[in-house]
Amino acid sequence: MNWIQSLQASIDYIETHLLEEIQLEEAANRASVSPYHFQRMFLLLTDMSVGEYIRKRRLTLAAHELVRDDVKVIDAALKFGYNTPESFSKAFRKQHGLSPREAKSGKGKLKYYNRLVVQVIVRGETPMNVEIIEKGPVQIVGLKQEVSCVDGNNLVEITKIWDRVNQDGTTEELAAVNTGSIEGILGICVDKSKEKADTLDYWVGVAHDGSGDERFEMMELPASKWAVFEVRGAMPHAIQQMWNRIYTEWFPVSNYKHAGTPELEVYPSGNPYSEDYYSEIWIPVKK
Repeated sequence: MNWIQSLQASIDYIETHLLEEIQLEEAANRASVSPYHFQRMFLLLTDMSVGEYIRKRRLTLAAHELVRDDVKVIDAALKFGYNTPESFSKAFRKQHGLSPREAKSGKGKLKYYNRLVVQVIVRGETPMNVEIIEKGPVQIVGLKQEVSCVDGNNLVEITKIWDRVNQDGTTEELAAVNTGSIEGILGICVDKSKEKADTLDYWVGVAHDGSGDERFEMMELPASKWAVFEVRGAMPHAIQQMWNRIYTEWFPVSNYKHAGTPELEVYPSGNPYSEDYYSEIWIPVKK
């Protein structure tokens, strides 16, 4: 099963179980990735979280039933996963701009979200510079923070982490102990979903040879085959754009899959807000 088919299988699983408690791990298994990487991939491809997609689809189906069938609001609320008519009405109004009762009476326009279907779009007119290398293990020293991935909260929290370490001098301290084989400050996502659902440890660190430093924690990245992508441009837009291109252009045609181990963003010295700034994304891959 190729990358496109795997992702479609995950979406089909979600759609088949929309009226049940959806097991995110099972959806991720259909795509042959971890729950964290599935959520990240889904957000990059659709601009919405998995949870947001599920809510929008349930409220779309609820609107269909309220308009088409003689369904009571309380029955629709329970059927589509809401404990009370009040919580259902609040969510319904947020999406559709009117109450369930108004929808039943035919007032106003409803906002429907259709089932996602994965399609291949021919893109890639802008070249991507990527190199497949083998490296590791790599010893890392740095700071870590547990982050929730629910509804894309990790994106907000990771931005706050970078703001803090750039302001309090941590990045300068880390740069001074960057003696390992990867040059630059690293942003590292470590999936923790098997230990605690919907969480990751986010590290800001550097590659370091030798003994540890009491100021920082330590971990070891496993030996891996890496796809290393060159990023040119000002942060954070340039690296966000490259992440999107990796999942929409490179993975679908590369015959590689994410290996499930930590991925890296590499920030060498220089002005990160310059249009000439050079950075890298390292993704562990497998055939």
